[in-house]
Amino acid sequence: MKLPSLLLRPISSAHQFSPKLSPPFHYLHSPSSAESSTINEVLTILDTVTPIEPALEPLLPFLSKTTVTSVIMKTKNPQVGFRFFIWAAKRKRLRSFASNSAVIRMLLKPNGFDLYWQTLDELKSGNVSVVSDVFFVLISGYYKVGDCEKALESFGKMKEFDCQPDVYMYNAVLNIVFRKQLFLLALAVYYEMVKLNCLPNIVTFSLLIDGLSKSGKTEVAIKMFDEMTQRGILPNKFTYTIVISGLCQINRVDEAYRLFLKMKDSGCSPDFVAYNALLNGFCKLRGVDEALVLLRSFEKDGFVPGLGSYSCLIDGLFRAKRYDEAYAWYRKMFEEKIKPDVVLYGVMIRGLSEAGKVKDAMKLLSDMSDRGIVPDIYCYNALIKGFCDLGLLDQARSLQVEIWKRDSLPNTHTYTILICGMCRNGMVDDAQKLFNKMEKAGCFPSVGTFNALIDGLCKAGELEKANLLFYKMEIGKNPTLFLRLSQGGNRVHDKASLQTMVEQYCTSGLIHKAYKILMQLAESGNLPDIITYNILINGFCKVGNINGALKLFKELQLKGLSPDSVTYGTLINGLQRVDREEDAFRIFEQMPQNGCTPSPAVYKSLMTWSCRRRKISLAFSLWLQYLRDISGRDDESMKSIEEFLQKGKVENAIQGLLEMDFKLNDFQLAPYTIWLIGLCQDGQVKEALNIFSILVECKAIVTPPSCVKLIHGLCKRGYLDLAMDVFLYTLKNDFILRPRVCNYLLRSLLHSKDNKKVHAYHLLRRMKSVGYDLDACLYPKTKSLLPGPWNTREMENMSPG
Repeated sequence: MKLPSLLLRPISSAHQFSPKLSPPFHYLHSPSSAESSTINEVLTILDTVTPIEPALEPLLPFLSKTTVTSVIMKTKNPQVGFRFFIWAAKRKRLRSFASNSAVIRMLLKPNGFDLYWQTLDELKSGNVSVVSDVFFVLISGYYKVGDCEKALESFGKMKEFDCQPDVYMYNAVLNIVFRKQLFLLALAVYYEMVKLNCLPNIVTFSLLIDGLSKSGKTEVAIKMFDEMTQRGILPNKFTYTIVISGLCQINRVDEAYRLFLKMKDSGCSPDFVAYNALLNGFCKLRGVDEALVLLRSFEKDGFVPGLGSYSCLIDGLFRAKRYDEAYAWYRKMFEEKIKPDVVLYGVMIRGLSEAGKVKDAMKLLSDMSDRGIVPDIYCYNALIKGFCDLGLLDQARSLQVEIWKRDSLPNTHTYTILICGMCRNGMVDDAQKLFNKMEKAGCFPSVGTFNALIDGLCKAGELEKANLLFYKMEIGKNPTLFLRLSQGGNRVHDKASLQTMVEQYCTSGLIHKAYKILMQLAESGNLPDIITYNILINGFCKVGNINGALKLFKELQLKGLSPDSVTYGTLINGLQRVDREEDAFRIFEQMPQNGCTPSPAVYKSLMTWSCRRRKISLAFSLWLQYLRDISGRDDESMKSIEEFLQKGKVENAIQGLLEMDFKLNDFQLAPYTIWLIGLCQDGQVKEALNIFSILVECKAIVTPPSCVKLIHGLCKRGYLDLAMDVFLYTLKNDFILRPRVCNYLLRSLLHSKDNKKVHAYHLLRRMKSVGYDLDACLYPKTKSLLPGPWNTREMENMSPG
């Protein structure tokens, strides 16, 4: 959706930012004899009188917007024309889009800007006041020639002329800043505007909400929306749609729907953009079925699904792995005479590629060409990722070559996908070479590119190289700027201090300086984000350098980043690895205090380590703590489960937990697996078997690692019949276990005093039937215990039944 026009002033003073200049006859009608007389009289004054202002005052009643524009266009001396415009702009009724455009055309001529500044300096030295419109045309001119820095410098100089910016001027500046994606500066400009009691209008908030949403700062955008309504400014169609889309992006689809209904109730009719934004949100967060119900309700309102709606639904169906239905909607689209565009093809290609159907995706690429649609880089990137995910790096690289052949260029995302694929397939050296080629090809790495390669280096054990890359990422392409900002009394070490610095510059009228630094920062490189730190912390933890990991943990907080659940989980796991259990739990306790809710993964990590240390009751308590912290759990049921555990009635506690999980449709196998394996490690095999039996009874699939631990524990304690039952369960579910546990069970049966050799043969026959390669699976020692040709007729004859 396009931002509303910045024709923000009343009709008499209409301004449009960066206007498209039209020929003079667009504005002027043939002047009457009286108007012609007035125009000629003004031109005579401009040519003969200095200063012009006192002589012009008696003619003021006879001037109009049209005469002002005519005079500006007929003036031979640009400086005199500028001075006349500046005098006329003080009168609201004489301001017009036409006169602004005429002045901007004069600015664009050779030396135009210099002459305008000379005129302003003359007026300042003569104590002649100027109004905001005078700088508006100057900023518009600079913006038109692409000199944003000069435009903002002009805005900053208004103070020198004792000229206070109005809301229209601030809107023009915000437009420039957002187009350059300098969101910190945009907020600083807004705060300065409010501080100076310049009341924002609907366009101010539209610019802020749109710019912040596009930058991913949706929470801040929503706060701006709330502030707008608190100020009594009614949202328009544009602002409603941005916020609806933003709420969907941050998983608040219910709020988005309520706002959509409010939009309709307020008399603001949603357009197809608003409908599709909500439809897309439902597809991604509430499922395609609910999205289809929503679509039917839209159709009752008279909404006719178009290409955008079909794209949303097809994308949702692919995400839900409902490929046949996605194709059905694709065919239906053609039946409705709706022609696909490059966006829809991109959705289809990505969906097929993610499903591993790269051949079908390639066919669609050919279909695009047949229809005269040129594949964009998004289509190619989706296919390249599909090949990389399948480990087909050669095919992925050949597509990169095809992009070059089509006179297009691979973008940062293309290189990131390839680097990630190479690292995942152990080709870290090739990934480094490709990374080094990026800048030479005029494509600069993003945070994601750095993160992919740093992760690859860490996993390859190249921690020193990963550290060097991290440092390169931090200082970027401009080490001097990095040192200047990170040293001295007002050093910038995080986003908060950078925001403070930008606000100080704006307050001092040095907005152009803030702009320059932020542009240099944007061009100089990428600041490490929390994912970068998580990768490095994980790398340090894996090699046992926990002190290095803790140092990074402190450093990221000093730089204004907030550790997330992955950061804490990685560090907790690292501390447990080096037997610093108390420190691990101390870090865990800090999480809620620092505003980070522990994720299920953090609890599961602590539970696993507690089980390894044979602290089974602690593992149970941790999961109960997690369940208490999430909504929807019945207090009485929780108390009952806790009482069972205190009395040692594990089986009853597990039964109660499972009933609660299934009732709430929130069953997770992981905690039960951790407890089962933990009980086996602690020698409580019978209790572990009880958990296994309950899970099987509830039709939950017990994992192969759980079965392995249980079989091993049961064999060790001589419960061979029970061990066989568990092994038969794995065969029934087509699990192929590792040779070690298979051989251990078979040898236990063959060595048994109860003559269980016949059961060993029975297991061998069953193993062969589900796909075990017995010759490869059985160790020589096991084979030696089997008399004669162990894998022939004798095995079948000795099998029971």
